[in-house]
Amino acid sequence: MREAKSIDVILLTILGIIWGSSFFNIKIATYSYDPFTLALVRVFFASIPLYLLCKYKKIKIQAFTKNWKPYAIIGLCNITIPFTLIAVGTSQINSYLAAILMSTTPLSGSLLAHFFTNDEKITFLKSIGILVGFSGIVFLFFDKLIINENNYLYALITILGSTFYSIGGILTLKLKTKGNENVTTSTTLWSVIFLLPLSIVFETPWTTTPSVESTLALFYLGVVATGLAWLIRFRILTVNGLVFQTQVAYLIPIFGVIFGYFLMDEIITWRVLISLIIIILGIYIVKKNNKGYKK
Repeated sequence: MREAKSIDVILLTILGIIWGSSFFNIKIATYSYDPFTLALVRVFFASIPLYLLCKYKKIKIQAFTKNWKPYAIIGLCNITIPFTLIAVGTSQINSYLAAILMSTTPLSGSLLAHFFTNDEKITFLKSIGILVGFSGIVFLFFDKLIINENNYLYALITILGSTFYSIGGILTLKLKTKGNENVTTSTTLWSVIFLLPLSIVFETPWTTTPSVESTLALFYLGVVATGLAWLIRFRILTVNGLVFQTQVAYLIPIFGVIFGYFLMDEIITWRVLISLIIIILGIYIVKKNNKGYKK
């Protein structure tokens, strides 16, 4: 993997802004949509522009070829499961808290990358940076105003969702030669297939009357926070590697707090601010010692 250049850092920042803004949109969407249906509509909105893009560029979609299994597995681990878990978690916690909890991704991502890749090994200084960032998350659990006996389980569910992103990232590396647009579209189509029966059987979405606000939030989640963001993510992942890509999880809470405070009027405590400072320190240490790798 190459050393990060300016364009890579810019793309990572854009991805952080997009995903940071996704959490308050998820919160708004949960007002009208149950988790499976929310995830289904989100990936459905995402699949349309992705499919049209592949057709326009005459890219073969390999989702349903004889080599369909990797796409199905990634669609399950990288989209279906985390989207559902994060929707469940965000329904009961502040949107910015969900964003902050996503900062656990670098820790699980680095551990997985160390054991399952050849060029993403953990170094001492990098591990220090990751642990510093993660300690900011642990610090939040001492803030009973934000995380308490009523919602701590939902906070843990959100963390579990972020872990599946790391698992999906490892699996995606196996398909990095299959093309950005193809992999993104194929895995998204498979997630639709997984989520459709779950939504129909467990949530009967046709009996609900969603608000325009929630539907618009879902449209944004699908087209921008899923379709566009996954294309950017796949590009970063294949060029710079999993450890660099998972650093976006340190940017997500910063933008998540900004959007949550100014757009959702969510309360920001002093523990939240200290946690963010610790996370920013973790970003600096990890970035400073992530010099890139070559095969």
